[in-house]
Amino acid sequence: MFEHYQHLGVFSDWVDAARRQQSIYPIAVPGPQTRSLIFDVLGFCHEEENPLEVKIESKWEKDGIVGEEVSWSVGYGPRTHAYVLKPANAKGSIPGIVALHDHSDFKFCGKEKIADGPEKTLSTLIDFRQIPYSGRAYANALAREGFVVLVHDVFLWGSRRFPLETMMETMGSKTADLLRTSQISDEVELYNTAAYFHEHWVSKYCNILGTNMAGVVSFEDRVALNYLRSRADVNSKSIGCIGLSGGGNRAALLNATHESIRAAVIIGLMTTYPALLDHNMSHTWMLFPFGWSRHGDWPDIAASRAPSPLLVQYNIQDELFTEDGMREAHMRLQNHYWNVGKPDAYVGQFYPGPHKFDLEMQSAAFEWLKEKLK
Repeated sequence: MFEHYQHLGVFSDWVDAARRQQSIYPIAVPGPQTRSLIFDVLGFCHEEENPLEVKIESKWEKDGIVGEEVSWSVGYGPRTHAYVLKPANAKGSIPGIVALHDHSDFKFCGKEKIADGPEKTLSTLIDFRQIPYSGRAYANALAREGFVVLVHDVFLWGSRRFPLETMMETMGSKTADLLRTSQISDEVELYNTAAYFHEHWVSKYCNILGTNMAGVVSFEDRVALNYLRSRADVNSKSIGCIGLSGGGNRAALLNATHESIRAAVIIGLMTTYPALLDHNMSHTWMLFPFGWSRHGDWPDIAASRAPSPLLVQYNIQDELFTEDGMREAHMRLQNHYWNVGKPDAYVGQFYPGPHKFDLEMQSAAFEWLKEKLK
């Protein structure tokens, strides 16, 4: 008798049929072979990954931070805009961090969700930050700890977002008409709602272009990382990455696909794939690189560069994942690091509460990064 899944109903036996077809979620052990499989699944990884036509847009100093707005081209679409933040008293080259903004169904902005620039913070962003970040622009706080922090917009967000008009034309008449006749009057909310539907269209385009959303985003994150490594004020041998939620998704992929990452922090984005069955499946397409489940599970991507240091922070009441799924992922990560002879290089921290990266978690992550990178 097959297990019943509420989401699948009369198609619940589809799960067993898929498992009979081939092995799914096998253990993909850390090492070059697994990383090669990851690259093969992601695609979009066979050209130069350096920023083109880099330009310093502006500079400022505020609240003990020296900041720059930098832009570059990744070779397609609008220019990427980024903030570079570092302590005002920094001298010489210091460790660097790529801080990766979240998904959160909020694509109107990217870097500004976790970083303050020279201008006054929008009230929409002040409200947005309250629950996930305890109201703080954590990238600025991280810079004050002694890092050069890079926060960039990525494919579909902020400076890299699709125009609303293009999305409306793409999505088809039913969805577009529904949005046009909706009662949404706020520009940001309307954009984010349209972008929610549009991501499905983008994912289809990725598929017929031989890649997936995870592959395109990861490529752009590697371009950003290579920019950070090129800076004279950054110790290129001491670079980490960090992100919550969709940012944690990106951190797992960036760590897996770029050997210069010396320490990675993944917050609120760790589970096994089987635990998602019959649970929350509203996650970004970045969590589901097409075909990866034939090669391994999500924690295997995060551990693919073991024994490279990895910190994963879990929220026990995280509404996006089951506690069982998070603890199973934690055990799988522990086993990977144990099997490569460096069990202490992986740290899993469990916190009470919902999906978040609050002040307590931020403090623990910052201290861990300082220990690993300084």
